[in-house]
Amino acid sequence: MNPIDIKKEILFFCIQNSKEENIKKYSRYFKGGFVGYGLDTGLIEKKVKEIISENKMDIQSAYSVCKLLVKEKEYEIPSFALLMLNEFSKEFNDETFREIGSWFSLGINNWAHTDVLVMYFFPVFWKEEIICLEDLSNWRTAENKFQRRCVPVAMIKYLKHSTDYPKMFAFIDSMMMDPEREVHQGLGWFLRECWKKDRTQTEAFLLKWKNDCARLIIQYATEKLTKEERLQFRKEKV
Repeated sequence: MNPIDIKKEILFFCIQNSKEENIKKYSRYFKGGFVGYGLDTGLIEKKVKEIISENKMDIQSAYSVCKLLVKEKEYEIPSFALLMLNEFSKEFNDETFREIGSWFSLGINNWAHTDVLVMYFFPVFWKEEIICLEDLSNWRTAENKFQRRCVPVAMIKYLKHSTDYPKMFAFIDSMMMDPEREVHQGLGWFLRECWKKDRTQTEAFLLKWKNDCARLIIQYATEKLTKEERLQFRKEKV
């Protein structure tokens, strides 16, 4: 079956298994509501394995199908792409990194798909040294805010492999004035994880930025501090 036919099969499967109650439930997690079919996650995982097996797919054919799937606005369709490519994790290489990078110009447009993408792919990228931190340089200024969010969220996984905090903080320095909330959340999340591992260096970086960066970054990053400890990270009054 060719990629277009596989996509058609997936669309039909989603329509056949749509659940209105799930659509209502998922809507609370998405600003502006949930656009999708309300499928149970387990169903998607099972269908992905079935499609790969029946079509004797390899990673190259997965790339072709996934490019078609990530363009769709219904939530489950890009989810199929993420799960499908993840089935080939043992074959990930630098081409895989380039492929998922291209997805952001096609249709990755919410925090959930962004964070799942990080969860599936980046642990392998870092562990197998498929990429280095500098390979994310262009992502920091990408047009898609979710590709920019991906940088600090992916760096959380990088913390398992590096303790070079000056290097990591220098890498995100240019992102600290990003205008988008989703990026602020990602940066704050990363800095909170850094704080758990090296409080001194992380707090020094936060003090440097406390008067200029978005307050949401500071809020997320200092979440584990006591009320009294957070006082030093308040923006100074001019």
